Amino acid sequence: MSKEKSLLIMENLKKAIVGKEEVLEKVLIALLARGHLLIEDVPGVGKTTLVKALAKTMTLSYKRVQFTPDLMPSDIIGVNIYEPKTGVFIFKKGPIFHQVLLADEINRTSPKTQSSLLQAMEEGEVSTEEKHYILEKPFMVLATQNPLEYQGTFPLPEAQLDRFLMRLSLGYPSRAYEKEILRNHKSHKSLEGIEGVVSQEEILAMQDEVDNVHTHDDILDYITGIVEVTRIYEGLQLGASPRAAIDLLKAAKGKAYLSGRDYVIPDDVKGMAEPVLCHRMMLSPEAKIEGKKIEEVLKGVLKRVRVPVVDYDQ
Repeated sequence: MSKEKSLLIMENLKKAIVGKEEVLEKVLIALLARGHLLIEDVPGVGKTTLVKALAKTMTLSYKRVQFTPDLMPSDIIGVNIYEPKTGVFIFKKGPIFHQVLLADEINRTSPKTQSSLLQAMEEGEVSTEEKHYILEKPFMVLATQNPLEYQGTFPLPEAQLDRFLMRLSLGYPSRAYEKEILRNHKSHKSLEGIEGVVSQEEILAMQDEVDNVHTHDDILDYITGIVEVTRIYEGLQLGASPRAAIDLLKAAKGKAYLSGRDYVIPDDVKGMAEPVLCHRMMLSPEAKIEGKKIEEVLKGVLKRVRVPVVDYDQ
């Protein structure tokens, strides 16, 4: 296993974001599991800095797009431009053709523009009027969004949310870490000291290793049991999709890989349940009236599903 490379990526990220090791681990898991990442939090806590640090760590093509209300799908995918000399239209590729795409404040643009990401995020492909393009691997969308109560935001549709492997929140730093941020704010903002430590080939190799992490049938039963309960649980109006079950498995494999194991245990699944499932589920009207939070409801779901005792020696 390429454990050393994982540690190098983590050390790089910690230079930019201090005091958030658990969040950084989940970011790395999303990358290794071939997933896309949604970071939701209030402005100013380092969402964009985190994504830029991850992109700088990897020697991949990178593009940042500031999502605004007037952004059009062609600003993401590309546009046909007339070439007077040849008399033909030439397709100018948009930022989605980069391997790492930062969709900054994705919920400030219209649903029409948000939907331009769907095919690329799900299939790794882009279709235009005349051609079909396969995006270069690895391909990862890292999106940031502000809370919905902030002015000028559009809620992401369920189909868009379901394309994100995880939703994470950085949260405010502790007092000690905030003091460290103030002391070193120039180097944190400029991302000094962060260099590319992992190549395209190495990332693809690590992703293949994660794919090959062994999963016992009892673990598969555990995952399907969790998603089935979300679909009938009294506090939920919308449960987890089959895609969510697949992503939970992929994330659990990524967590096992970072833990130095080539097999998944139930704790890997439980540890990934909240970031993988919460943004895909919807509270029932009664649960909203009672002031319940989606994370609390998920804990109830997990308590209802029997945790398997897996024996990998058999």
